[in-house]
Amino acid sequence: MIIMGVDPGIAIVGYGFVELFGNSYKVLDYGAITTKAKIPLPDRLDLIYQEMNDLINQYKPEDIAFEELFFNKNVKTAITVAQARGVEVLAAKKSGANLYEYTPLQVKQALVGYGRATKSQIQDMVKIILNLNKVPKPDDVADALAVAITHGSSIKFKESLRMV
Repeated sequence: MIIMGVDPGIAIVGYGFVELFGNSYKVLDYGAITTKAKIPLPDRLDLIYQEMNDLINQYKPEDIAFEELFFNKNVKTAITVAQARGVEVLAAKKSGANLYEYTPLQVKQALVGYGRATKSQIQDMVKIILNLNKVPKPDDVADALAVAITHGSSIKFKESLRMV
């Protein structure tokens, strides 16, 4: 099964594609879609939509998992990022893939087993689980891979329940 993980954003959209084989993962691709702040918002959204479509068409994931947005201060930034997330979700929905969402707490618990895990702990676990030589950069990319792993763990957990 191919899973796409997405860390939503407007300046940087982290993405990662992993293939789940039983209890192991194979990394297919990861990276970031980036847009510059000086570009008008509609053009940035169009760029994100087109690049999301291109990636989804290339890897054809069965499931696409998003990290849930979390904001506590800047409302203007939250609105802009939410607009970008809407475009990202729309591209995913149009592909026909199954869509899922995980909170940062769920990601931390799935990878580290502790809801207050640090960003570096999450990144180290992504590197270990995916057998990478180094932690993917920027952080948004590692976050997207963490979301994909979280979804894979969720699938494995559900399958184990079915066997009971």
